[in-house]
Amino acid sequence: MPLELGIVMDPIETIKTKKDSSFAMALEAQRRGWNLWYMEMNDLFLLDNRAMARMKRLQVTDSSDNWHEFAEEKTAPLDSLHSILMRKDPPFNMEYIYATYLLELAEAQGCLVVNRPRALRNANEKLYTAWFPQCTPPILVSRNYRDFNDFLDVHGDIIVKPLGGMGGESIFRIRKGDPNTGVILETLTAKQSRYAMAQKFIPEISAGDKRILVINGKAVPWALARVPQAGENRGNLAAGGNAHGVELSEHDHWIVDQVAPRLKEAGILFAGLDVIGDYLTEVNVTSPTCIRELDAIYNINISAMLMNCIEKTINA
Repeated sequence: MPLELGIVMDPIETIKTKKDSSFAMALEAQRRGWNLWYMEMNDLFLLDNRAMARMKRLQVTDSSDNWHEFAEEKTAPLDSLHSILMRKDPPFNMEYIYATYLLELAEAQGCLVVNRPRALRNANEKLYTAWFPQCTPPILVSRNYRDFNDFLDVHGDIIVKPLGGMGGESIFRIRKGDPNTGVILETLTAKQSRYAMAQKFIPEISAGDKRILVINGKAVPWALARVPQAGENRGNLAAGGNAHGVELSEHDHWIVDQVAPRLKEAGILFAGLDVIGDYLTEVNVTSPTCIRELDAIYNINISAMLMNCIEKTINA
């Protein structure tokens, strides 16, 4: 009997198949003969205290043209599926949180949700680094201008960013004396009404922002180093960064050893750790990427590692 796998994601017609990790997962599920059911946020709803969804049977083709088609459509309880991949991209906002409540109802009825809905709410991708102070650069989270200015006075060169974004969006570098400091802080904090993060600037960003993928507490042995373009501070691929593969260093493995047990305990089966130099800068749990790039460079199949984990967990 084939496994019934759901996937909640952004519109599939908008993805770039050569780079999309959700697409890689869908391809692997299909290779295994699993029934794959596609959903978007608008398809999730609650009826008579049961989490429901409008689902479309999804078929995928590894191509840059006509990469998907839908077969049958049905409305069914989310817990009728064996597992659901929650792959909706940030922003991490109240709508995202509401969706995790629906998914948690399905989880309570025996459906394996990857990642665990409660963990998605608790593990903010920027702020979660504070649980691993031995791994991080100096950080500040505040919404008060004075706190940021004091932090800048101490460190002289900082990165500031929102807590709920992705892909390098709204990330700024501020040096002491920068005349744009005020407007940057005003924008990020929405005039001191919204929390933001500051981190001491790490010069090793010039060598790349490494994405380390962790599956059920174990790291993929290679990372994708995303190197900023000339004149940029952001290595994110969405911000134009260039990427190459690197083997994990001894210190990278040490960082994974610090973080992975807590991820596993929380029910985060798939995460992406961002490491610059010797420092952990983010713990990505909502929709980690870089599967396709690492698969292509090293001729591996990271999605198969994840699907093996899902299958083993369901059958345990």
